[in-house]
Amino acid sequence: MFYSVIIPVYNRPDEVNELLRSLTQQQFTNFEVIVVEDGSSMSCEEIVKKYGEMLDVSYYFKTNSGPGQARNYGAERSKGDYLIILDSDCILPQGYFDAIEIELKRQPADAFGGPDRADDSFSDMQKAINYAMTSFFTTGGIRGGKKKLDKFYPRSFNMGVKRDVYMKLNGFSKMRFGEDIDFSIRIFKGLYTCRLFPEAWVYHKRRTDLKKFFKQVHNSGIARINLYKKYPESLKLVHLLPAVFTIGFISLLLISFFIPLSLFPIFFYALVLFVNASLQTKSVKIGLLSVAASFIQLTGYGTGFLWAGWKRVLLKQDEFSAFEKNFYQ
Repeated sequence: MFYSVIIPVYNRPDEVNELLRSLTQQQFTNFEVIVVEDGSSMSCEEIVKKYGEMLDVSYYFKTNSGPGQARNYGAERSKGDYLIILDSDCILPQGYFDAIEIELKRQPADAFGGPDRADDSFSDMQKAINYAMTSFFTTGGIRGGKKKLDKFYPRSFNMGVKRDVYMKLNGFSKMRFGEDIDFSIRIFKGLYTCRLFPEAWVYHKRRTDLKKFFKQVHNSGIARINLYKKYPESLKLVHLLPAVFTIGFISLLLISFFIPLSLFPIFFYALVLFVNASLQTKSVKIGLLSVAASFIQLTGYGTGFLWAGWKRVLLKQDEFSAFEKNFYQ
């Protein structure tokens, strides 16, 4: 099997360097790499060039149009049987492609995705954010956990799809956020086989501080409503939980001015997160940071979901007039 690795990048040359370095260390080598610079002001072209003798790598620059369109640009220039879609802030373990080969030989699939982990070299905050994004207690395990409240939808940080299936589906839409879930939904609606490959995981660096993380998950909450407007059947109970948490959290904070004991559910949930995260990461400090990151994850997503629901569902505004500043600059 021949693979085309497609990497869209925007102003992240150092991360591209780490990802390309990890690609040179793969035990399986039957792949090409296509780096698409999406209108960056900080070019990674020189970094890509230095890997020219170690990898079958191509570099392209295009005007900014978002990660989905950058992936489509790379896919049009690819030669692989399968396209491997990776975010630039990922690092691959040495057996990544071997794990994919084993799964495809065991049971063919038209599309697949893998989970993500935090490497030991990541900062404590990145490890905490990784916990917030992957824990059953925060996201319901829907991003590749062993236990999950909804079926697994491949996401663009670690996704594989047959090239002909990608082309039949016209690749990613023009959504700036949620475009990977939109693509995964169309894979399932097209009745293509799609599976989780649990051993084809990546190290995912994510955001480096809570402010950036809040913005990311807030936009994800907005995107979920946009996906609901396109595919009403895609909205599941697990997607409502952050909004319910946000309303409950704010309500309990307000009530606590009159009834201090009303804060008990918040403290209890924080304690569960702290203990679970500390045990998983073997660090009390990361456990504490994970509590903060988890509350940011839930309230960020919840506020985005509620705001978008108000704008798009109740006020019936369209995607562009409601979210032009967030999605199309």
